[in-house]
Amino acid sequence: MTTQEIHGILDKYKHDKTRLMDILYDIQHKTNYIPMDKVDIIADELNMSSADVEQTISFYHFYSTKPRGKYSICLNNSVVANMKGREFVAQAFKDELGCEFGEVKDDIGLFETSCIGMSDQEPAALINGKVFTNLTTYRVRELIRDMRLGMKVDDMFANTFGDSMNSSPLIKSCVRNSLKRTGPILGQEYIPGKTLKKQVALMSPQDVINELKKSHLRGRGGAGFPTGIKWEFARKAKGEKKYVFCNADEGEPGTFKDRVILTEKPGMVFEGMVIAAYAIGASEGILYLRYEYRYLRKYLVDVLDKMRKNNSLGKNPGGIKDFEFDIRIQLGAGAYVCGEESALIESAEGKRGEPRNRPPFPVEKGYLGFPTVVNNVETLIAAVRIIQNGGEWYQKLGTKESTGTKILSVSGDCLFPGIYELEWGFTVRTLLEMVGARNTQAVQVGGPSGALIGPEQFDRNVCYSDLATGGSMIVIDNRRDLLKDVVLNFMEFFIEESCGSCVPCRNIPTLLKQKLEKILEGKATNKDFDDINNWAKMMPINRCGLGHTAANPIITSLKNFRHLYRERLKKDIEFESGFCLDDAIRESCEFVDRIPNI
Repeated sequence: MTTQEIHGILDKYKHDKTRLMDILYDIQHKTNYIPMDKVDIIADELNMSSADVEQTISFYHFYSTKPRGKYSICLNNSVVANMKGREFVAQAFKDELGCEFGEVKDDIGLFETSCIGMSDQEPAALINGKVFTNLTTYRVRELIRDMRLGMKVDDMFANTFGDSMNSSPLIKSCVRNSLKRTGPILGQEYIPGKTLKKQVALMSPQDVINELKKSHLRGRGGAGFPTGIKWEFARKAKGEKKYVFCNADEGEPGTFKDRVILTEKPGMVFEGMVIAAYAIGASEGILYLRYEYRYLRKYLVDVLDKMRKNNSLGKNPGGIKDFEFDIRIQLGAGAYVCGEESALIESAEGKRGEPRNRPPFPVEKGYLGFPTVVNNVETLIAAVRIIQNGGEWYQKLGTKESTGTKILSVSGDCLFPGIYELEWGFTVRTLLEMVGARNTQAVQVGGPSGALIGPEQFDRNVCYSDLATGGSMIVIDNRRDLLKDVVLNFMEFFIEESCGSCVPCRNIPTLLKQKLEKILEGKATNKDFDDINNWAKMMPINRCGLGHTAANPIITSLKNFRHLYRERLKKDIEFESGFCLDDAIRESCEFVDRIPNI
């Protein structure tokens, strides 16, 4: 890439260092990597240090300072992908290319990546940002053949596009929605802009907030903070400007509901942002879209353009006087921790996605130091329905403590994986019957950060007062080795996704994983269980939810499936170092090419 081309990209973003993520994305999109010899130019033009630019590049999975090939294949390595035969697909890629993961061969790069939001149609991979689902070994051979022929990635779909909007010219994806059951939020007809023009235009900002408070809507991202109260805090906060963020960075393994909502009801998401902006007095909004969903960006930009033409964005949207609001899309670059609202804001400012110390909270001091409301996709569409139908209507749905509905992403060992909208208060057993699960050994409620529960808990209610979930429900049947196939994978995920800022989060998950491996090898004793519990108690010291819950895969499985750990326990031994002298000698001899005398 020439220096002139770099300057062209910098000019596009007006040399604004807070747009560093976009600048880096455009460079990599053009060259398939970010040349290190251009970092100093970027830094000088943005009035930053080269170290600041480099640390942003190094933080995110999808930025690279080394060529990744004309075709870059990123194969998902999540639990559900493994359940659906990923190992055969992975081996087929290696065999066809003649290389290992992390290498580039014949201008084709092969890489691993965490969950890409396709758990309902695994195994799946990203190829130059385009999603390919339900992969088989035969399909792998076809794809590698097409790459060697120089075919464009868009032409590799062979017109096998997904359902509904997935097949539109602006998306052209083989992804399917897997929308299995709708309810009051997803099932009602949505007429773009109607709620804004017919109802919000007749309400004061406080009226909007009061309806949200009356509904008892709580944030659907996992924390469950009351939405109306959050908006009220932001409205009362002092600041020359205010912002509304939509968190579309769902990275929890097993979660894909936001993908479906953004595909089928993007206007409803954006209208929710407009309503939030009116309520708090914001003038700008940002949809933070996870990199794995970048294939939707052109389509979403088109939706925003149509909203501007229809007077639902821009000056006086919905005919509301003295109100101006617009939205832009900020693309992420692959970092699970950016699902945390302050890390997301840091990322949108062009920095590493490291969570901030709180207080102050984003509603007081958020994006660029101004009051900022961050809501996720599901929360925003619920807000639209609440204004449309009234807070009392919503309050009657679900339970007294958990009003409304929950949109679930169900995957794993079941006949009908997909999206289910249910009123809060249903039991896990009811859900298992609904999705066609058989011989279920366990359910991971809320993804790796949630709880792994067994059959004796399947009659518990899914709600904030019992089993809370951000949306991910992974079904695991009796064929699986729960500790090796599931818990170990989850621990590897948390180790990979930690930002490394907090000492406990940087170290303890690795130590816990090592303990788990020791248990799986049959070398553990009771002392190892004590170590696990004692180390896990330090995790709440971390700044964000990732750090708080990174020990959950082991802690909840140890609590609910202790017999599986006990079966691997070394009997009648109180201390075992786990060190084997013969193995150590053998490894050292292999390294120096000697024959061990053991």
